[in-house]
Amino acid sequence: LPVLRRWMAEGRRSLLGWSAGVAGVEVLYLPLFPSMQSPELAELVASLPPELVRTLGYGDITSGAGYTQATIFGLIGFVLLTIAGVSWGAAFIGGAEESGRLELTLSHGVGRVQYALESAGALAARIAGLGVVVFVVVAALNGPCQLELDLGNLLAVTAAWVCLGLLSATAALAVGAVSGRRSWGVGAGAGIAVVGYVLQALANNSESLDWLRRLSPYDW
Repeated sequence: LPVLRRWMAEGRRSLLGWSAGVAGVEVLYLPLFPSMQSPELAELVASLPPELVRTLGYGDITSGAGYTQATIFGLIGFVLLTIAGVSWGAAFIGGAEESGRLELTLSHGVGRVQYALESAGALAARIAGLGVVVFVVVAALNGPCQLELDLGNLLAVTAAWVCLGLLSATAALAVGAVSGRRSWGVGAGAGIAVVGYVLQALANNSESLDWLRRLSPYDW
């Protein structure tokens, strides 16, 4: 697996940087939860427009699971994962073709299918690595931050979070491969993330639009 190994070796700093960023967000937000368990917070949430509360997923923010979902998995962590995955996916094939590196690699006996599959494997491995970091840090903060999370549920939502990020990242990889342009890959991956989030928000705010939920990767 020479291509996969090369992408993983070259991406060590990038993966460490994104891991540190995601872990930093967790360490920044989760310890605030005990101090936010107050009637004042409930009153503040109740005073916000219901549409905004449903869009941001703040309806259950006074519970440990709801707070973790709203701050990490549902919003900030989702954005960070999408940016990292899409940037990696768009660079692996589309970016390599733009720079001329892809042609050089293929001239050394690496097949196109092999290159694509190993690039996809490296992409999945990097995103899974971010998932491991998120799970470990949340699990470590679970007790000290009084989140009272079930570790089985935490594992399930982390897996769903990883798969959601991988969908956008894989779209960026595929469109970058078809078009040979990194920018097209970025647009495709980011587009899926944004459209999925918007469809989910619309479905949450209107019973007549609830059918849109079935079209949203965010809901899947």
